[in-house]
Amino acid sequence: MTKFPKGFLWGGATAANQLEGAYNEGGKGLSVPDALPGGTERFDIINQPDFNWKIDTEKYTYPNHDGIDYYHRFREDIALFAEMGFKAYRFSIAWSRIFPQGDELTPNEEGLAFYDKVIDECLKYNIEPVITISHYELPLNLVTTYGGWKNKKLIEFYARFSETVLNRYHAKVKYWMTFNEINSALHFPVMSQGLVASNGANDKQNVYQAWHNQFVAGAMAVKTGHELDPDLQIGCMILYATTYSYNSDPINQMATLEQNQEFNHFCGDVQVRGEYPTYTNRLMQKYGFKFSDLETTPEELALLKANPVDYIGFSYYMSATVDETNVAQNSAQGNLIGGVKNPYLKASDWGWQIDPTGLRIALNELYQRYQKPLFIVENGFGAKDEPDENKFVVDDYRIDYLRAHIEAMADAINDGVDLMGYTPWGCIDLVSASTGQMSKRYGFIYVDLDDEGKGTLSRSRKKSFGWYQEVIKSNGENL
Repeated sequence: MTKFPKGFLWGGATAANQLEGAYNEGGKGLSVPDALPGGTERFDIINQPDFNWKIDTEKYTYPNHDGIDYYHRFREDIALFAEMGFKAYRFSIAWSRIFPQGDELTPNEEGLAFYDKVIDECLKYNIEPVITISHYELPLNLVTTYGGWKNKKLIEFYARFSETVLNRYHAKVKYWMTFNEINSALHFPVMSQGLVASNGANDKQNVYQAWHNQFVAGAMAVKTGHELDPDLQIGCMILYATTYSYNSDPINQMATLEQNQEFNHFCGDVQVRGEYPTYTNRLMQKYGFKFSDLETTPEELALLKANPVDYIGFSYYMSATVDETNVAQNSAQGNLIGGVKNPYLKASDWGWQIDPTGLRIALNELYQRYQKPLFIVENGFGAKDEPDENKFVVDDYRIDYLRAHIEAMADAINDGVDLMGYTPWGCIDLVSASTGQMSKRYGFIYVDLDDEGKGTLSRSRKKSFGWYQEVIKSNGENL
């Protein structure tokens, strides 16, 4: 097996809104996740035409409010990451901790001081912080007052936020990402763009306008970071799902090409290449508009061209299969990007199809397309863990999933792919973004908390903890 390169960034990944809790402490304002009810129907609820972001605690529970109380327990958790041997820890800065309403002129010092402590705690153990500037955590005021990312005013607000955190932390943090899973807005724009049915999510022109505004804001962050320190590595982050045709029917082959372009490649093309791809108008025309209908300026397009990202961070959980010729096909339930069941793959308890070879394909596709370093910043297996009386979980299913995906990474490196690191998702159990559940667990560390918010919040090592510890210690040789 190909050896992983020296200095490979083994670690884990989390997001502020899913684990910090303390939603009303330290001067923090409300964010979009703070207004999301828990449960598998959370997206159905918020996409009702009359949804108005009112937090009705009598009707729904709000699991993001408390997370796993990382805000008060981060030292304990980072110590456990260090025990596993993490070389890197990917986390996000909650925008609403730094600018509680999102549009203030001056930041909240108490929020900045919190991340000073988190970063210093990582560096104490020689763990490289990998920071996502905006990870599904838009201040709620920017949705209710400004309508989310379709409003160009958010470029200014994000620029102020990103400049604030880059100025504050750049001397200690080398690796950054601008937006989490920016392309996910094609299917669920509430998380990254703050768009729901009641404020324009069903009109794809709004989604594309929001993307343009985010591209510009991200380019401004790249420019700011490189002016502070040319050695800073600032990447984009996309949700990648290797996509297959169900069969060789040319109709399905063409549909697969179009899905790849719109979902897997469009956002990367703009952020990595610095310009809109040649197929842009064709994508937009199917929704009844064209590129010239968007609010753009020559100065914005020049900014994109001058400030491409340094690397591509991406998440990979599953592949997708396209069949346009048979509408009666069984859909792949749970796959966030749609598609049909692939008869050659098994699926998780939530219907996510398990495909490690698809990761090798993704790595090859991305590297051949862009010729820039890649960083797998999310990958993992959500499952209903069953702890024993000592809160120990025998999670061989998670080990099997991760082992197969790490083997696929090694194969891709042997193919010639430049892979920087691997930070599997949810290195500690946290609130699921898609369902708001605790029962959908990804971590190497078990957190005693259930979907009703009951539990001691105690942390305990799963079987996968020791396994991943050995993987890191051996630099991927011992799987």
